[in-house]
Amino acid sequence: MTTSIADIAVPDTALAREAAELVRDTVGPLLYDHSSRVYLFGALQGRRRGLEFDAELLYVAALFHDLGLVEGHRTDRRFELDGADEARAFLLGHDVDPEKARIAWTAIALHTTPGIPEHMEPEVALVTAGVEYDVLGIGYHDLPAEARAAIVAAHPRPDFKRRILAAFTEGIRDRPDTTFGNVKADVLARFVPGFVRQDFVTTIEESPWED
Repeated sequence: MTTSIADIAVPDTALAREAAELVRDTVGPLLYDHSSRVYLFGALQGRRRGLEFDAELLYVAALFHDLGLVEGHRTDRRFELDGADEARAFLLGHDVDPEKARIAWTAIALHTTPGIPEHMEPEVALVTAGVEYDVLGIGYHDLPAEARAAIVAAHPRPDFKRRILAAFTEGIRDRPDTTFGNVKADVLARFVPGFVRQDFVTTIEESPWED
């Protein structure tokens, strides 16, 4: 039986159920509920923008988008790439079309890179839209209050601002160089004593080129 939240159907395919179970058991309630909201808010924004999207693909990409923050799924690269790689492997392992797997990979890899995803495939655009809505409040008043309330009732966000920042910090503090040029440098600058932000201008000026 398909569940609907805020008039958005939650995919109920075998693939979607397995993805949800895997992510729920791996990341815990904070990131699972956040990722579920990312799908729902992204889907609502897609409807508002008149975009046609693959709900199952958007759902899987949203679920996996923060997996790279979790111990056991981290490498020395950007956390976005860790989650993107795991989502692609999951999809390909279930015989999903490689093009769809590529789109999911791209959606996750770019979800912290504003200004680009909105010009790409709908699923890429809407993972970012869902993240921006849930984490940053971008477009907060674009969606009806009753829809927002229904989604938060289904996937609560107690003390979310503090807890998501703590999750970001824990997930990237051991690989600070991966924050160069992206928004997660702001997290380490605030919460990790001694973190020195790598500066783009300084990097150019101190490069080995003579001039």
